[in-house]
Amino acid sequence: MQIKATPLDVPVTLDAAGIEKNTSLSVCLVEIRADDGMTGHGFTAITEEEVVAAAVNQVIAPALQDEDPLAHERIWERLYWLLSPRGQTGYASHAIAAVDVALWDLKGKILGQPVWRLLGAARSKVPVYTTFGFGAYSRDELAAAAKWWAARGHKRLKMVVGHHALQRRDEPRPPAEVIAEDVRRVRAVRDAVGAEIELQVDANCSLDSFHATRLARSLEEFGISFFEEPVKENDIPSLLALKRETRIPLAAGQNEGLAWRFRDLMVARAVDLVQPNVVIGGGFTQCVKIAAMASAFNVPMANGGAWAHHNMHLHGGLAHGGLVEYHYPAVKVCEAIYGPLPAPVDGWLALPETPGLGIEPKSDLVRELAKRPTSRGKGKA
Repeated sequence: MQIKATPLDVPVTLDAAGIEKNTSLSVCLVEIRADDGMTGHGFTAITEEEVVAAAVNQVIAPALQDEDPLAHERIWERLYWLLSPRGQTGYASHAIAAVDVALWDLKGKILGQPVWRLLGAARSKVPVYTTFGFGAYSRDELAAAAKWWAARGHKRLKMVVGHHALQRRDEPRPPAEVIAEDVRRVRAVRDAVGAEIELQVDANCSLDSFHATRLARSLEEFGISFFEEPVKENDIPSLLALKRETRIPLAAGQNEGLAWRFRDLMVARAVDLVQPNVVIGGGFTQCVKIAAMASAFNVPMANGGAWAHHNMHLHGGLAHGGLVEYHYPAVKVCEAIYGPLPAPVDGWLALPETPGLGIEPKSDLVRELAKRPTSRGKGKA
């Protein structure tokens, strides 16, 4: 089989509530072509896409050219020992994820089934929450955007807090000031949408335990459904310290590269919700194993880290599946690559019956995006 990775920087315009914000997200698209010409497509993001593309094209592709594309277990194990035996995570896990997702897309096409059916067909639609609230919005714009989404049937909303406070301390930008403004922003959103809308917050690992605790205590009055990635590095002692001080459920896992990290989080009871992401954490092959652990530990699972139209297969396929993140900028990025995509209806996203992932990159769109120089700004909008 032949494997090719293409790094892309994708510009998007967020236009909710008539408020336009421009951003871009960088991703890496992988194509696997079987000997009979059939193709599967994989994907990864929230990383240095050029590094991942180089790893796929220069290391993975030559190593796997004689492999059977249906042998996903053997290929995953081989890629782990090829890329991760010492580094353990990071770029290697992103590269493995992109290749594994492409293999499952190809497997579905070969077998004539959508991926979620191959994984177990637990449900034909999945519940979603909508990530809408980003740092680019002012307080008033956040409130307006929240009302706009709620009026369109999106009853579970997530917004960003923390805003890379630790990373940006030298601006200067003291974390205490960041979280004080976060409280005002969350209050504005809660006042705008009322008590019936579920509201979650996500710090993207940007706070220490002290400031995360202060923020969590201040947010408890707003009925937060979960606090995602509150502390740097998903540090287990810091998460445990935070859990002792807040009633808000804690979630983490979207950027964890290997299954043992989820094991340690669950053994320690450091989180209330685990969030593996198939395009980041080793693909479907590893995330199925993480889901099995979560089921055994009776820890709920949700999609964190965006890319709903890939992750919905995991949560639709498995009985232990949960919420899928409808991340607005990420959806716009995928529409720029795949064309129009299914949208949630009344908080549910229907799974496709088309073999594989049910979405196919448009070659003309990819060619145009590939002409753009890739950026150095990675992650969420």
